[in-house]
Amino acid sequence: MTTLSAAQTAALLPHAPLVAALRDAALELAAGKIACPQRQVLPMGEGGVLLSMVAVGADLAVHKLVTVVPDNRARGLPTIQGQVSVVRSSTGEWLCSLDGATVTGRRTAALSMLGVATLAAAPPHSVLLYGTGVQALHHLQALAALYPGACVRVIGRTLAAAEAFCRANAGTHVAVSPASAEEVPGDPDVVITCTTSAEPVYRGAAHRHGLIVAVGTYTPGAAEIDAATVRGCSLYVDDMANAQHEAGDLIRAEVDWSQVRPIAAALGGPGTFGSGRALECVLFKTVGSAAWDLAAARVAVTNLS
Repeated sequence: MTTLSAAQTAALLPHAPLVAALRDAALELAAGKIACPQRQVLPMGEGGVLLSMVAVGADLAVHKLVTVVPDNRARGLPTIQGQVSVVRSSTGEWLCSLDGATVTGRRTAALSMLGVATLAAAPPHSVLLYGTGVQALHHLQALAALYPGACVRVIGRTLAAAEAFCRANAGTHVAVSPASAEEVPGDPDVVITCTTSAEPVYRGAAHRHGLIVAVGTYTPGAAEIDAATVRGCSLYVDDMANAQHEAGDLIRAEVDWSQVRPIAAALGGPGTFGSGRALECVLFKTVGSAAWDLAAARVAVTNLS
């Protein structure tokens, strides 16, 4: 079995094919063509967790085993570490092992881009990005690859953190600049939150045509988006089963789950921007699924062969 480094894994996962593979996987998951049990989450150490996620499709099966330790950032260590093992479903042959953190970062950002392509009213010109960590970097890279020319404003824990992030990534194909949390730019086309904050970082009013993509939290007690903002939006999630247990943004807002739709429900049309959507603000909350790792594995195996 070939074991691939982080750099090798990233090279096998270009953004556009990954978004296309995620679209297919979302439809397959909704149709029951991907077996994907709820992931196991086990406490580990002081504030860390061990995640075990499995998905089986007709072609491939994957098992992702990763650790998530938020305090590692202060230690100078990766927050997410682990591997994604890829197996051929028909033979049980172990094909490769991908870097788990890279798969997670790339497919999470690509899933956000699928949300943008499906739920935004138009290709984004202005994006407000919360976070200055690895996941924010993956999202900035995805935006640069798929929406070159967009203007991205970045808000970090501090203005200094946002300024440092923007300096480090000034060479991308998007215009990136820092912003202060106290002076949030008004009415961006898309808001993306990629933080580990347990309390809301975005409290902006839900406005017509806007899209909010909430990525960073995946526990029932944590929320990046203010409850009043959540209640003012049309709601989509990446995976209904996992979201009802893990989407703290929606759980804390006490939403009516009968009014929440999976992203697959928006993929039946042409798949163009705002196709058939109402004019209200839309919130797309993602919590992750092994089905998305399976989608990434399909792209990687195709490019590896």
